[in-house]
Amino acid sequence: MRVLIIEDDSDIATNLYDYLESAGYEVDAASNGVMGLHLATTQRWDAILLDLSLPGMDGLTICRKLRSEARQDTPILMLTAKDTLDDKLEGFLQGADDYLVKPFSLKEVGARLGALIKRYKGKVAQAALCCADVRFDLAALSVERAGRPIKLPPKCLHLLRVLMQAPNRVFGRAELETEIWGEHLRDSDTLRSHIYTLRHALTINGEDNLIETVHGLGYRFVTSSAS
Repeated sequence: MRVLIIEDDSDIATNLYDYLESAGYEVDAASNGVMGLHLATTQRWDAILLDLSLPGMDGLTICRKLRSEARQDTPILMLTAKDTLDDKLEGFLQGADDYLVKPFSLKEVGARLGALIKRYKGKVAQAALCCADVRFDLAALSVERAGRPIKLPPKCLHLLRVLMQAPNRVFGRAELETEIWGEHLRDSDTLRSHIYTLRHALTINGEDNLIETVHGLGYRFVTSSAS
């Protein structure tokens, strides 16, 4: 799991970095808003810890840009010394998923972060993913399309799950490769081959293609037939 910390207080950033790294996360940090936005939009993260008051660009602006311009749905846990209801509501309005007021417990940060990532990954109180006429049973790891059972190899199951957890979102090639194979993928045609296998299995009886190639960007699961 990869977590980005955007925090200008060096003591807080160091404590968060050390705590999360010891908990098994892969962590990076930015000390100002401009650098934080750059890292957030050029790399894949499972969650972002975002301070509200930052030099260069404030946390609300970063949050708004990630949601409305970069079209990212990465979980954002906002960290701030401001604790009024209006401040919290503004954070949620701009796209934050949760809110912690300083000073905070590192254990609470870890607990809230873990809960956000689990919800984002579709692992909380979710028995199945249903998009268009495709149903993915997460417990049985079985897939059906309009009631027709579909057999898929493990990597294709993982790929389909990622795409169905965020329907209509475009996933970049590098993002999908890292998600499915980690940092060890060597063959650039591997993802393309698995996309082909997945499409073939879903459309073997002439059904509409739901795995769309967005040229120059990546792939997405569409909720209506792709052209």
